[in-house]
Amino acid sequence: MPAFETTSAGAAAVKIFGVPVIAGAAATALTFCFMWPKTRHEAFIRFTCSILTSIILGPICMAALHSWWPDIFVSAKAIAAMEGLDPAMGMLVVAGPVMMLAGLPAWWLLGGVVLWLERRRGKDIAEIAHDAADAVKDVRGAL
Repeated sequence: MPAFETTSAGAAAVKIFGVPVIAGAAATALTFCFMWPKTRHEAFIRFTCSILTSIILGPICMAALHSWWPDIFVSAKAIAAMEGLDPAMGMLVVAGPVMMLAGLPAWWLLGGVVLWLERRRGKDIAEIAHDAADAVKDVRGAL
């Protein structure tokens, strides 16, 4: 029986969503080393956003990588075949790291937004909007 033969709809769902979820979880675990959440609620939200970003941006990044560097997929399939595995396993060798890297920005951006809003605690929406406009002006001025 081939390694990736689907016998049910549940198994197909695991194959389709398993790699992005595992990659998102790995991205989250990696970023825990640098930016620890303050509460369980914040950890859950950031973890969920990282996994969703891996699921959404991961395939887009894979398509972009395939259009820019298609030989990497041929090589990965050849390596999997040399090891006696289904050539489709070679895709996982490439897809795992790419999808993990796709999940990292969500963790960092969400952490940055949480920190930025935390520093503005007690301000109303107009003051927060004014602070955001000032931040954009500062960034544009620096460029």
